[in-house]
Amino acid sequence: MEKLGDKLLNWASILDEGTRRQALATASLPFIHPHVALMPDAHLGKGATVGSVIPTDGAIVPSAVGVDIGCGMIAVRTQFSEADLRGRDLSALRVSIERSVPLSAGAANRGVSASAAPRVAELEALEPERAAFREELVPRWRLALGSLGSGNHFIEVSVDEEAAVWLFLHSGSRGPGNKLAVHHIAVARERARREGLDLPDADLAHLVEGTEEFDAYLADLYWAQHFALLNREEMMDRVAARLGEFLGEPVRERERINCHHNYTSREEHYGRAVWLSRKGAIDASAGRAGLIPGSMGTASYVVVGRGNRESLNSSPHGAGREFSRTAARKRFTREQLREAMAGIEYRDTDAFLDEHPGAYKDVDVVMADAADLVEVRHVLRQVVNVKGD
Repeated sequence: MEKLGDKLLNWASILDEGTRRQALATASLPFIHPHVALMPDAHLGKGATVGSVIPTDGAIVPSAVGVDIGCGMIAVRTQFSEADLRGRDLSALRVSIERSVPLSAGAANRGVSASAAPRVAELEALEPERAAFREELVPRWRLALGSLGSGNHFIEVSVDEEAAVWLFLHSGSRGPGNKLAVHHIAVARERARREGLDLPDADLAHLVEGTEEFDAYLADLYWAQHFALLNREEMMDRVAARLGEFLGEPVRERERINCHHNYTSREEHYGRAVWLSRKGAIDASAGRAGLIPGSMGTASYVVVGRGNRESLNSSPHGAGREFSRTAARKRFTREQLREAMAGIEYRDTDAFLDEHPGAYKDVDVVMADAADLVEVRHVLRQVVNVKGD
């Protein structure tokens, strides 16, 4: 860990100048307490840095959560071993998963399934005072529950160091969360304009605790975070069913972990209750299980938090981008992607060039930087990868 300013602590050994400047701008906000913690996977984001932990007193910055509210990971350790997969046509498993979960941006279910229905009912009852607004803004939100999305969202079948088979999934609140976030970021920006606030970045506009705008955002934020959690649960249930069918025996779950890495919660740090926004970071409180994925073709990690006080009980959420999507598509070829994905069943397409493992930081370096934040329990290697275009 190094101190980059009065209110910025950094765990990233790989840190470009633009990201450093952006994090310093966030740390300069007057309501930061006690400091911003920059995680090992930190990289440039919109408004606030991806891979940063932002504690605020009396205010929340909507862009400090971002537009994929509640994005996170879920993993299930099954009773199966690597030997159960050996010699089987894993492309058939991949295709069955792809048919069960709507992939890609804008993809949705045709209807509400029997498994999704109780989850939809749970969301209908949550934050009821904002229900009419949500229905108007995102009338088809029910059909998004159980859908993956594109970009770095994925579903994987993996094997750990003891040859146990895991199911691993990365997604968030999809279109509903995005639309809610965009709305409230605009509200915060308009408030800053109206009050003539001098901000280092317009996307660092904040909402003040005790106002109607703040309360509305908090209600929609909590709803979207829970949508994201249930979205992952719904997809995981479908993926587990497909694996069970593929191997001829229902999945018996040995362990299930579900954690956000884009969210806000009320926590106490350094003697004060604050709104803690983790934008690309997980809760690494002492003893808490967490998930840190690598990129396509690299390892992912099942971890347990060490409760590092200076990091605000947080740790990285993944490898972190080193090249933008545009730069990655120019830099890497389809043949290079095939080489990086050797031994992994995946859909061979140019659409995934921007997800080439080389577009990300070396996850081994990230995990070495995080050694005082988390303890590694399991290292997972993918055997099947599913992504949306």
